[in-house]
Amino acid sequence: MPGESSESVNAGIKSLYLTPSIKPKPNVCIESMPSEVLLKIFSYLDAVSLLAVGCVNKRFYELANDNGIWLSLYSSSLHPKWTIWKMKSKQTETVSLGCAAVHDNKPGYWKKEYIFKQTSAFKARVMRLVKFLDPYTGLPCKNKEAMKVSGLCWIIVLKDKNGKEHVVEKPNLSFKDTSVTILWYGTDWPCLDILSTLKLFGVTPLLPDQSRPPNKNGPRRFSLIAEYHLAYLTESSAAVGADEFVQLFSLSPGLLVGIWKEKNEIAFVMANLHYNQLLERSILGSATVQYVPPPNKPLLDDIDSEYGLHDYTLHLDLHGRNCMYLCGSFKYLFCKKRDIENGYLRLRVVNLQDNRKHLPIIGTLGICWETDVFKGNIKDCFVMDLTLLDETGKPFWCFSAPVRMELSTESSGLYDYMGHIYTADYSDAEGKVCIEFVWLEETKEYIVVSLVLYVSTKKVNSWYGTNY
Repeated sequence: MPGESSESVNAGIKSLYLTPSIKPKPNVCIESMPSEVLLKIFSYLDAVSLLAVGCVNKRFYELANDNGIWLSLYSSSLHPKWTIWKMKSKQTETVSLGCAAVHDNKPGYWKKEYIFKQTSAFKARVMRLVKFLDPYTGLPCKNKEAMKVSGLCWIIVLKDKNGKEHVVEKPNLSFKDTSVTILWYGTDWPCLDILSTLKLFGVTPLLPDQSRPPNKNGPRRFSLIAEYHLAYLTESSAAVGADEFVQLFSLSPGLLVGIWKEKNEIAFVMANLHYNQLLERSILGSATVQYVPPPNKPLLDDIDSEYGLHDYTLHLDLHGRNCMYLCGSFKYLFCKKRDIENGYLRLRVVNLQDNRKHLPIIGTLGICWETDVFKGNIKDCFVMDLTLLDETGKPFWCFSAPVRMELSTESSGLYDYMGHIYTADYSDAEGKVCIEFVWLEETKEYIVVSLVLYVSTKKVNSWYGTNY
């Protein structure tokens, strides 16, 4: 420009070359990192985090299946250095193969081995807790402790006719001496008309960690306990009971479905699970196949079909979820040859003529329920928990199921009781239970005056390997 000195012009030109150009910062993303760097990062993760990373995308899944990482986890967590000498020679040889063990197997091999070993050790640890039996009931006395250690919870999955599944979690639990009652309720239940099945699952963490509480967002393992069909539920089944809000429908085994009267929609679902084989069914099954207990191994010289059953023990609880109405044990039950007829062996527990064994019922019979807003009580219904032990103390016949009382057409002719007679019956593939109550108007209470068990001969034959 006119009037400017040469020094200022040169300084301006020099500044153009010396001023660095501003370049945009590169967009650094972990997904763009080389595989070698990602594998190094993944090697610092624990097993649960590694499984979570594998769900991000296909590339992360393949890298998270790296045999080298999982072999390191397998060796360090399952076989510490101070116990390495205890391992079998075959196991030691397999783990110490190094590169050969990594490259000779397909990706994901050592991940499967790690998960299998961890779950096997976890199941064995839980099963050890349930080996301690309660002499009163003959059932495991550390059920609650075992459930806490396992992180066990229960969920239901509602499947509609289009194949869509709705998962319902966060139930309320109520523990009794021989059973647990599980109640689910909510405001976003799908319409009953479109539902086809309901599945009950036991859920445990896939890789439980005793040092910290189970993570509900981590990988979990499902064990199918039972599957129920809901199609045409209200049309094909009679209501067990009802109050002003809901009707109660029963599905075997041990499931109650509460239906709103006005909307004909599900209000709540209540499951009653007996402690006998509860943990096995909730843990040892798969997501599609129910756990089947092993067959009984009878004492070969302990049964004689000429004399029937003997030295059986019954533990009976009657409750309404939150309150206990009756809790009793009966020993030395027996059945003679003449008591076997029509495919059943009869065990008489409470005799109508022997008033010394008659049992009073505490409180008014009914099943309590609740939702987010409403509460209710289904009268003349209760949950029966039955535990029948054989002569060796093994659980022979066990169930937890809802039962309804009905007014009998007969009136009490007993000298000691003057009142109406009510009956409550239960039956399944293994037997039947028949109970008679007398209502005493003066004292406002029920008295159990008769209790008879009918055990199926098919059940006895399969249990003992005999032929009744």
